[in-house]
Amino acid sequence: MANHLDTDAGSELFSNYEAELKLVQADLNQKLDQVEELAGEERKSALRGAERALDEAKELLDQMNLEKANIPTSTRSKANQKYRNAQTDIDTLSRRLKTLAQQSSDRKALFGDRYTDDPDSRDAALEQRQQLLSGTDRLGRSSQRLRDSQRVALETEAIGASTLADLHQQRNVIEHTHQNLQQSEGYVDRSVKTLRGMARSKFR
Repeated sequence: MANHLDTDAGSELFSNYEAELKLVQADLNQKLDQVEELAGEERKSALRGAERALDEAKELLDQMNLEKANIPTSTRSKANQKYRNAQTDIDTLSRRLKTLAQQSSDRKALFGDRYTDDPDSRDAALEQRQQLLSGTDRLGRSSQRLRDSQRVALETEAIGASTLADLHQQRNVIEHTHQNLQQSEGYVDRSVKTLRGMARSKFR
């Protein structure tokens, strides 16, 4: 049984636009796949080609929207569904194209003039960035070693001050002991003299 939408005279243009849109949509998908694999001027050229294909797809979609109004009410619901499906597909492709185009802009904003789509230039910019990071890392390590040396010096100074304080205290103890010893020797000498005096007195 023939489909009324396909055989109705009012749907003929709609069907033609739909078929043409499918071809343009397939071409747009292919171009977007190419963009993901390309770089430099080839990528830019593929993006421009994809943008032209998207514009053409949107024009065909507008024509489908206008033409479905001429389709009899009894079969228009099927045309509306086909139009909505096509619109969803084109919106998806449009977002994909926008994402691919934005990627280069984001990299440009992130890396500034150092970023380019050219692979050789990207390699040079990446090498320069890696050298900068390496220099920063070396500077960080040198700063850490300097801080460690300062910490060790402060700890050594503190240990030296503590050792001097201990030595000073020990010197005071030794001097005090020496004084006590001298005082004890004086007591002993006097005691000895006293005992000798007593002994002489006894034997007289």
